[in-house]
Amino acid sequence: MFRFEKLDVWHRAVEFADLVYSLTRRFPTEERFGLTSQMRRASVSISSNIAEGSGRVSDGDFGRCIEISYGSLMEVVSQAQFAQRQDLLSIEDDNEPKQKAEELARMLSGLKAKLISSS
Repeated sequence: MFRFEKLDVWHRAVEFADLVYSLTRRFPTEERFGLTSQMRRASVSISSNIAEGSGRVSDGDFGRCIEISYGSLMEVVSQAQFAQRQDLLSIEDDNEPKQKAEELARMLSGLKAKLISSS
């Protein structure tokens, strides 16, 4: 088992990407190379950067990867709000990913704080 596979935050990030994929499946086909692709890539980037960071030599490097993950999460939150404004997501559709994003943001912030305190 790899180090990142032991992290709850990585599992939550993968679940978040699954949710984003499910929601964007309903987007119109003309958004396939636009918002659908953007949201999916950003959501997958969250868990990918956690995994990459866990393989780094120093906690400082791992922390920088966590910052990138956090930035990708904020991209998805912003893109979801735009999708809602464009009537691609309903308010109800946006509630679950927003709640999951808030939880994931707290977890990423906690991990980063722990990495900073240990370096």
